[in-house]
Amino acid sequence: MKKLVIAAAIAVWLLTTQSVVAEQVTVFGPWLGPDQEMVKKVLSAFASDSGHDVRYVGSDSFEQQIMVDAEAGSAPNVAVFPQPGLAMDMAKRGFLTPLAADTADWVRKNYAAGDSWVDLGTYADKNGKPQLFGFFYKVDVKSLVWYVPENFEDAGYEVPQTMEELKALTKQIVADGDTPWCIGLGSGGATGWPATDWVEDMMLRTQSPDVYDQWVTNQVKFNDPRVIEAIEEFGYFARNDKYVAGGAATVASTDFRDSPKGMFSSPPQCYMHRQASFIPAFFPEGAVVGEDADFFYFPAYAGKELGKPVLGAGTLWAITKDSKGAHDLLKWLREPKAHEIWMALKGFLTPHKGVDPNKFSDPTLRKMNDILLTATTFRFDGSDLMPGGVGAGTFWTGMVDYTGGKSAEAVTQEIQKSWDALK
Repeated sequence: MKKLVIAAAIAVWLLTTQSVVAEQVTVFGPWLGPDQEMVKKVLSAFASDSGHDVRYVGSDSFEQQIMVDAEAGSAPNVAVFPQPGLAMDMAKRGFLTPLAADTADWVRKNYAAGDSWVDLGTYADKNGKPQLFGFFYKVDVKSLVWYVPENFEDAGYEVPQTMEELKALTKQIVADGDTPWCIGLGSGGATGWPATDWVEDMMLRTQSPDVYDQWVTNQVKFNDPRVIEAIEEFGYFARNDKYVAGGAATVASTDFRDSPKGMFSSPPQCYMHRQASFIPAFFPEGAVVGEDADFFYFPAYAGKELGKPVLGAGTLWAITKDSKGAHDLLKWLREPKAHEIWMALKGFLTPHKGVDPNKFSDPTLRKMNDILLTATTFRFDGSDLMPGGVGAGTFWTGMVDYTGGKSAEAVTQEIQKSWDALK
């Protein structure tokens, strides 16, 4: 009889424990199609490990829908933000829950350029107190220069390790009678955006990270001499007729999707193309990255001692409806396993220093990830952090005007006026 009572008590305890621990955890994010299937595999592993019932929903209207859901009191447990700006706004309105107290220390210790990731996920709450709300999981790298190894080999060129060497190589290619760069800003209604990436990379290579942070919030004005310097660093390459295929006048009108193709012509129309990790999708059919094309880190100045900054983007995971299951998921994302599952698929990079690089299914992604892991500073695409009227408006058009011959001073004054008009 005593044994039956004990057994019954254990059974009741187990049922009670399971009812408390096992929860439905809803996750809402921007991924559809193949990416949705991949994130579901990651979340399925979490469900298996935790016992929680995890459900993911994706939407191409994520930015609008998450705010609607939060205001209606029907937010998911966890939201996956493609841009920090929206998360920052929601934290200020009290729609986000701070992450576990030890998260910031964990990120600093386990992520390359850990302080950068803490800074990117830290926002003021509704009382104005800075708190860590966001955990970055799945990121992208933009600080890349693409080239054709065979062209470099035939010409006797070596991959530059510093910005000084990159400029020297640029001059050498011209001296040899060829053109070093292909640059295109054309993108329909979004024409000009590729130049913003150039300028952001140059800001990180000429100024400290805190200046970059103040620039994207307009504490450092757009017409500040330091911003003008970064734009003119872009102009060093883009406004020199000898340096750009077709001449500087064609930069704004050349579609960014077509611009890298000059590297593959015979003889090559250009030797280098600076663009993010997605650009191979627009290489000529059959071009294989790692064989027909390769990339190197867009280098920093050796003489400026600003380390190895990397510009990129990524998704930030935050708790939009507090629950134990939500905190369990965010803590589980620290596990190397959570990263390695997606690494073994495709389209995934991580700053997690504890992952096994052999788990990458693609050697190209592994090489990109090495750039991420050696970064001393990581900063998010600056134009995405600015008000839409600037970051996706006057910044774009201003760069078109600049490549067309307008001075950096005049362009930045107009951009600053547009920012002031939004305040």
